[in-house]
Amino acid sequence: MMSITANKIIVGLSGGVDSSVAAFLLLEQGFQVEALFMKNWDEDDDDKYCSASEDLSDAQQVADQLGIKLHTVNFSHEYWEDVFENFLSEHKKGRTPNPDVLCNQKIKFKAFLDYAKDLGAKKIATGHYARIAESNKKYLLKTGIDGNKDQSYFLHLLNQEQLSQSLFPLGEINKKHVREIAKNNNFINSEKKDSTGICFIGERPFAEFLTNFLPKEKGDIVDEDGRFIKHHDGLPFYTIGQRKGLEIGGGFSDSPEPWFVADKLIESNKIVAVQGDSPLLYHNSLVADSVHWIDKAPNFPLTCDAKIRYRQASQECKVTMLDVDCIKVDFKDTQRAITPGQSVVFYDGDVCLGGSVIKSKANE
Repeated sequence: MMSITANKIIVGLSGGVDSSVAAFLLLEQGFQVEALFMKNWDEDDDDKYCSASEDLSDAQQVADQLGIKLHTVNFSHEYWEDVFENFLSEHKKGRTPNPDVLCNQKIKFKAFLDYAKDLGAKKIATGHYARIAESNKKYLLKTGIDGNKDQSYFLHLLNQEQLSQSLFPLGEINKKHVREIAKNNNFINSEKKDSTGICFIGERPFAEFLTNFLPKEKGDIVDEDGRFIKHHDGLPFYTIGQRKGLEIGGGFSDSPEPWFVADKLIESNKIVAVQGDSPLLYHNSLVADSVHWIDKAPNFPLTCDAKIRYRQASQECKVTMLDVDCIKVDFKDTQRAITPGQSVVFYDGDVCLGGSVIKSKANE
């Protein structure tokens, strides 16, 4: 166990309540703490969706209150090259990527970690709701105690080296307790709402944002029998299971049930829409690539639990290896809206094993 007085920890201080309380808890435990504010997306300061200046101000106030030094750095170039270009490339292929997963691997636990080490830090810390445990000289990524906030899903691309140099001070407490700590210490952000949206880009109208980078390519929305319903603006602007934004009014069906995106047909540039809880939204098997294991690869076939989206309840499954970097996942129960481009993340109880990027779905 490391000496807490002899090691400097640098906390990623975002201006939000979670990272602020993480810094406070580390100080309470006796660590030498400094903080780092990362700006990872270049936007105009008068951008109505830009909160970077406000976030930096909040981070500085918390750092001053805690008496810790706040460093600032701009990783916009790294974010564009390592995260956003992949994000755009996946959308062009008609998939729905999860940039937060790649952002953690490439920015928060790579660029930030390297920068912090250059500043003399032994470890970094973040406000993620997850836990790190050491067992037999191996590091385990475990779910956070607060099941509603657990963020291990987004951290599944981390490796042994990254986990060995990271701390998650909030892993053992729940969100309500975090806000109480912030309120009791009069943090300016104690009531600040949680950030949502794309990692570092924030809460923006998604389709509007995407049109700045991808051209609109009009195609057809059809029903399950191939009958034309209306035009769409381009496959990247829709995702499997989506309801909002389809804007299919009356006259297309006798049923009042809402319409959902059931499939995206890449070659014909068509979207298949279905009404209600259609069987076409459900599948019991998927194929995934870009496989990553936090420790060494397990033995196959692997019986474990999986999540195909954040905050989903664990789903029983069997994983088999198809190729060096390709796996097949068969679920005990059918899954709604399996989405190519999203991550399927594997668990053994409360231990996150790793994950993979969904390539296709099927019923078998």
